[in-house]
Amino acid sequence: MTPGTPVRSLVLWFPDWPVTALEREAAAAAADPIAVVERNLVVACSASARAEGVRRGQRRRDAQARCPGLTLVNADAARDHRAFAPIVSLIEERAPGVQLVRPGLCALRARGPARYYGGETEAARMLIGALREAGLDGVRAGIADGPFTAEQAARGGTSAEDPVFVVPAGGAAGFLAPLSVAVLDASAMIGAGAAGTKDAADLVGLLARLGVQTLGGFAAMEPDRVRERFGERGVRLHSLAAGHDSRPVQPRTPPPELEREVAFEPPLEIADQVAFAMRVTADDFIGGLGAMDLVCTELRVELVGDRGERSERVWLHPGSFDAAAVVDRVRWQLAEDVGADPSGGDAAGRRGLRSGVTLVRISPEAVDAASHHAPALFGGGPEERVHHALSRVQAMLGHRGVLTPAIGGGRWLAERQVLVPWGDRDERDRQATGAGGLAAQRARPWPGSLPEPLPTTVFADPVPVDVRALGGELVDVDERGNVAAVPAFFIESGRRRAIEAWAGPWPVIERGWDAARSRRAYRFQVVDADGSAWLLVCDGDAWTAEATYD
Repeated sequence: MTPGTPVRSLVLWFPDWPVTALEREAAAAAADPIAVVERNLVVACSASARAEGVRRGQRRRDAQARCPGLTLVNADAARDHRAFAPIVSLIEERAPGVQLVRPGLCALRARGPARYYGGETEAARMLIGALREAGLDGVRAGIADGPFTAEQAARGGTSAEDPVFVVPAGGAAGFLAPLSVAVLDASAMIGAGAAGTKDAADLVGLLARLGVQTLGGFAAMEPDRVRERFGERGVRLHSLAAGHDSRPVQPRTPPPELEREVAFEPPLEIADQVAFAMRVTADDFIGGLGAMDLVCTELRVELVGDRGERSERVWLHPGSFDAAAVVDRVRWQLAEDVGADPSGGDAAGRRGLRSGVTLVRISPEAVDAASHHAPALFGGGPEERVHHALSRVQAMLGHRGVLTPAIGGGRWLAERQVLVPWGDRDERDRQATGAGGLAAQRARPWPGSLPEPLPTTVFADPVPVDVRALGGELVDVDERGNVAAVPAFFIESGRRRAIEAWAGPWPVIERGWDAARSRRAYRFQVVDADGSAWLLVCDGDAWTAEATYD
């Protein structure tokens, strides 16, 4: 085979993979109309949504107008990759040398599978059959000279009745000629990154303005003229349009199997039994990471019940997990699902799992180099001893047996004090956090929250006080935020304190849309005759001390 000759390629295409990934991971109903949106545009939709008129590229509003019962889900590249990884592994078991193009699209050289399974079509049908047995229906396969042409064959030449389309050797140019130049924007720059995709999109738009609508029309242009007008990127796309795709399929290097799982038959009802059975697997899990000079800093634990219910959580660690810490996390997760003592066996009280445990799977969510966690030459000092002591106490008392303080979000000082279980990292230090992370909470707008500097002493329960004017009348605030009288003194715990200076009021308005739960209060900062600064709150006719400035 001469250099530059297109190699026979087999491409497997999984239509609407973001929807399939959502259904497989989140247990979404396949019959429900679902659309995955990104940047306010539909990037994938289910068959039921498509039957209602929803299409890729539609605006969110237009899709909802076509299908009022449409469920919208934000695009998640991590979810798509995570769900597609085991599919690629399944394909590699039957035809090694798979190139992962993107989630929902993979390519491999057709020659090896064709010789082993008795032909290109037979190889493609075998792979589709194996995927169908794994619960993946609707997979399409295209075989042609080069991965670009094979992808177009899978997308445009297949149907539900005949999911395999073969472009004969040497027939790529004739097959591609009637296709729109828009396919270059969608898939021609595979592996070129965001910049390459943008270049392809710009060139496609320019070709359309020049009146070149098909790949055949683009291929008919002189290569020298294409180079003069569009540069090397244009020459690259020109060769693809002509069917001269000389890119080789670049097989991925399969990642090492780092996850471990244990199946139980019959299912286990008692958490301690599950934890005891996990000890050998946890040692093997940590040993496998150690063989690669890695440590696990974030651990994903998945539990599967006998009735099919699932419990999944990512556990964090201030250092790195050892085997005992892995077993502890499994036991704690079971205890949280049961809602009782970790050794309890009452399956009826479980929140996540309502039946016995049939499968436990542990996998590293994040790893780090082992050298970053090696003990110091002369010991780790007080910090390491504190860590080991608190970890041992937590192992005996449970996940929330040892708590550390952190600052969260909110308008009131007491609710901003958050207790984080020991071992869970402070989410403020993470760039990307979930909706419940401390960083996300603090970053939200909190109108009425107290600006810095904050008081040093915050009362867990606000202390009742009585604020009076010079004549003894009660000081209050009207609906416009005006103080009825000048505060002269306040009584706290039976002690009268003269007010030397005061500032305010600053309104705190919560849930104004809910008449039953709405709250309107006003903050004051006052300094008494002893020089102590107080933060007082007027809530209707009641006054309380929220904190003091020491």
